[in-house]
Amino acid sequence: MVDGSAPLSDATPDVPTQPPGRSPGWTEDDLGKGKAVTKAAVEFYGPDRAKWLGPYSDGAVPTYLKGEYPGDYGWDTAGLSADPDTFAAYREAELMHARWAMLGALGCLVPELLANNGTPIAEPVWFKAGAQIFADGGLDYLGNPSLVHAQSIVATLITQVVLMGLVEGYRINGGPAGEGLDKNYPGEAFDPLGLADDPDTFAELKVKEIKNGRLAMVAMFGFFIQAIVTGEGPLKNLQDHLANPTVNNGFAFATKFAPGNL
Repeated sequence: MVDGSAPLSDATPDVPTQPPGRSPGWTEDDLGKGKAVTKAAVEFYGPDRAKWLGPYSDGAVPTYLKGEYPGDYGWDTAGLSADPDTFAAYREAELMHARWAMLGALGCLVPELLANNGTPIAEPVWFKAGAQIFADGGLDYLGNPSLVHAQSIVATLITQVVLMGLVEGYRINGGPAGEGLDKNYPGEAFDPLGLADDPDTFAELKVKEIKNGRLAMVAMFGFFIQAIVTGEGPLKNLQDHLANPTVNNGFAFATKFAPGNL
């Protein structure tokens, strides 16, 4: 039985010695060094991790996918991760997009949910809300002018570019609070709740983060398509579908774009 303090034994020669998380995570050079192995490392990383075809994954996983990164289930039919440097760059991009997608999906749902429960919000639908900045009264975040009140799209754009540029530059190049830290999982000052203190928990949380982030990216793509096709927000689309599933569904709307109906 492998636990958080068990040494690497001869029975588990191919298990990563530490739960990975930093790019590039564990490598073959790390194997068999006699360091502690965590339960999460055995379950989510290394050659014995769960794979995309389950028990039928033998021969279906490229040799370069070794379980170094969280959420590596051995699927890469396009060979995008064959080069290690490219793999590391793609993983960083995926992780950043995943985090933004989780925030974005939440931001798309919460205003509409609040409006449905009586909170006075001028425009709760996510793709329509930004247009309020062009109105005479400007845009009030969540309908409250004391939170964020914006009246100039140019000033808003400049502020966003400057702030995001500083944050991204700090993340990539480091700084007084981030010097020597991993740019994807910095921890320390960037982990005030101490979620990464336990290595076993940290290894598992990284897998949960990337899995939820991938789901959020798919959800945001669905929100985009819904907005184009129905002109409604995600909660309104859900309510309409539940009210009449046979009429309000993707197949019914798809027929509107058939060549004869355009």
